[in-house]
Amino acid sequence: MTAPLKHVLHCAFAALSLLGAAGAQAAWPERPVTLIVPWGAGGGTDATARIIGSLLERELKQPFNVVNRTGGNGVVGHSAIATAAPDGYTIGLATVEIAMMHWQGLTELKYSSYTPIALVNLDPAGFQVRADSSYKNINDVLAAIKANPPGKFKASGTGQGGIWHLAIAGMLKDLKLDPASVPWVPSNGAAPGLQDLVAGGVEFAPTSLPEARSLIDAGKVRPLVVMASQPAALYPNVPTLKAATGSDWQLGAWRGIVAPKGIPKDVEAALGTALKKVYDGKDYKDFMAQRGFGVIWAQGAEFEKFMAKSDADLGATMKSVGLAK
Repeated sequence: MTAPLKHVLHCAFAALSLLGAAGAQAAWPERPVTLIVPWGAGGGTDATARIIGSLLERELKQPFNVVNRTGGNGVVGHSAIATAAPDGYTIGLATVEIAMMHWQGLTELKYSSYTPIALVNLDPAGFQVRADSSYKNINDVLAAIKANPPGKFKASGTGQGGIWHLAIAGMLKDLKLDPASVPWVPSNGAAPGLQDLVAGGVEFAPTSLPEARSLIDAGKVRPLVVMASQPAALYPNVPTLKAATGSDWQLGAWRGIVAPKGIPKDVEAALGTALKKVYDGKDYKDFMAQRGFGVIWAQGAEFEKFMAKSDADLGATMKSVGLAK
């Protein structure tokens, strides 16, 4: 074989190899992708996951199958995401609880157990009372708590030590009141906690505004404040806690797409690119707006930094109110 012919063949093989590599990188996803939700069907996390899954399916031309893996206050589902094969075919919608569970001694998992893809949602805590109560604003509530013995008032909206429990505990502590003065009644989520509020079993429900929306619109509960830097678009007339009391306390529930540690970089990049298109699209924005869910974007390292801050802030709060182990 002549040298020129060898050179031609070598170049041809090299070109084919490059094409093959490019094809392999562009192939994901070649089959259906599982999207794990650590919470039950019908809730806000499930709804967010399903709209994202359907839009990713449209964008990437493969099914994205939402699977609810519940139990252990979120531990079961978050563990299923972290321990899945790091091949890009199992991802998950992580929630704020991943920044809390390890402080409670429920798991060793935390934000660093995952590949952060993108933060897509943030809903700050509100503070609801029954619509027929005498409390017209948050300062009425605070005055009543001060004027009555501990235990006179109760609150509910999630499990013991959950995000909305931290919302009221942190708020009271920041306002120089004993968090234990308002005992927490554990519930299986915001919906039963709010129903307990309406039924008179508790006096306060510090859940997100979207979760309370149907009861607010039905005239059964009244939102007094939102624990955020600015009023919520859903109810712009509800003041921030800072505007009402001067307190800088803020807290919210967030959701973001994560993958197991060690997924291929090209898959991570392709998934991040597809998610950004979904996030920027009208369908996602309209879906979230209709439900009153807040939208926020942070990708990769920026999302990891957000989770690290959430972890540190929640850990400090849980320690300060005796909810960390």
